[in-house]
Formats: sequence, C-alpha cells, structure tokens
Amino acid sequence: MKATTAIGIGLAFAMLTVATLMEGSTPMSFINLPAMLIVIGGTTGAVLASVTMDQAKRMPALAKVAMSSAPVDAADRIPQMVTLAEKARREGLLALENDVEELDDEFVKKGFQLVVDGADSEIVAGVLRSDIDGTAERHGRNSAAFQTAGGFAPTLGILGTVMSLVHVLENLSNPGSLGHSIAGAFLATLYGVGSANLILLPIANKLKALSAAELNEREMLLEAVLSVQAGENPRMLAERLRTFVPPAERADASAKRPEAVPGDAEAVAEAA
Repeated sequence: MKATTAIGIGLAFAMLTVATLMEGSTPMSFINLPAMLIVIGGTTGAVLASVTMDQAKRMPALAKVAMSSAPVDAADRIPQMVTLAEKARREGLLALENDVEELDDEFVKKGFQLVVDGADSEIVAGVLRSDIDGTAERHGRNSAAFQTAGGFAPTLGILGTVMSLVHVLENLSNPGSLGHSIAGAFLATLYGVGSANLILLPIANKLKALSAAELNEREMLLEAVLSVQAGENPRMLAERLRTFVPPAERADASAKRPEAVPGDAEAVAEAA
C-alpha cells in the first residue's frame, strides 16, 4: 500500500483526538496560536539556517512522496533482465540496441547503452556506481532535512514553554488566571514533541526506507548489466538477482520468471 505513512499519521492523530474526548476535553482546548508560531516559525527558521534553500524548497514535495509512494519492488525487474540476458546470449549484445531504447529506467538504460556501445566492464561499473553513490548522497540530504526539523521542533517547544512560564511568573498578582496560563504554556512543548514524533521523523524514516529500496534495486540492476555483458547464463542470472529480494518474497519473484524464449536451445534444455 502506497499511503501507509499518511494512514499512520492520520491514525496517530485520530487516537490522540479520541483520548482527548474520553478525558472530557475538546480538541479546541489545545489551540494556542502563540505556541504554534513559536514552534512552527522557529523550526522553519532553524531548518532554513541548517540546509540549502533548494533543499528547503523540496521539502513539501518530498513530504508528498513519503505520503503517497511505496518502495520499489526489485523482483519486478528480474523477468526483464532475464529476457535481455537470453536475447544477448542468443543474438549478441548488439541485438539489444532496440530493447535499450524501450527501457523506462534511465539508470539501467544508461548501463545497457554503454554495453551495446562496447564499453569495458570496468567503465560500465564505474559509471553506474557513481550514479548509485550520487543517488545515495542526494537521498541522504533529503531525509536529513526532515531529521533536522524533527530535532529542532521539541527544542523550540521547550523554548516556547519557558517563554510562556516567564510571562506567567510576571503575572502572579492574578491567581485566577494562573491555571489557564500554565496550561497554555505547556502547549508549546506538546506541539514540538507531537510534530516531531508524529510528522517530521516518520517522514524522514519513510524517505530512508524508499531510498534503501531504490538503492537495492540499482545494485541489482548493476549486477544484471554486468552479468549480461559477461554472457552469464540467464538462469544463473535469475538466481543471482533473487538474492536482492527479501526471502519471504523470493517465491513471488520465481513465479514472475519468464518462459524460455523460443529458439534458445540452452534455456529449453535447462527448463526440461
């Protein structure tokens, strides 16, 4: 399911709302605009001071990605790679030229294009490895922005509480308002801790999970490209690629294995 992050965050807030109602309070009693300004404004400012403007601008789009995207399934790529390996063994690497143009993934397309162009395996591996490293670094910066925000928010919440308590202590001459003022003071801490643990850190963790899945798939595709270039047996390639799939999902990956391509005598013999 793609929207697990949004569902999880929504469920957490729903449970908090139910608990509030069970205690005889109302959600409106937790609204405090000055505390919101301190936590939201302060956290935003601290994040802007910690990351580049481009990173900050990407945060809303990244939050949307975390809310609506599911990790890539490396198993879905295995049949395609095996099919290309079978064709390469049967007709040669140059026969993949038309297939390369139809690939929808720029990473694997780049790799097979280098192979078709006759690049050395070390060059192919170096180019694709640089792509993987660059992707990992970029993804790391993206999740770190939310991790940073999740670290600042509770601290700003405490700062807001301290500021409000100072104001309370300045008005001890009005005992009747102390209870309401102290309760309002602690709302800043609530906002800070709540936003960090229910929104910012979950988004950061989801982005890390999405990144890990994508990098694992790219490692698998790198292995596939180099194996096809080396002329490895397609069946052996399929077994090698399935090691990149979690054990519980390998049965499904095996079920997706394509039938032997007509004319591939070796594949037909092995299947028999």
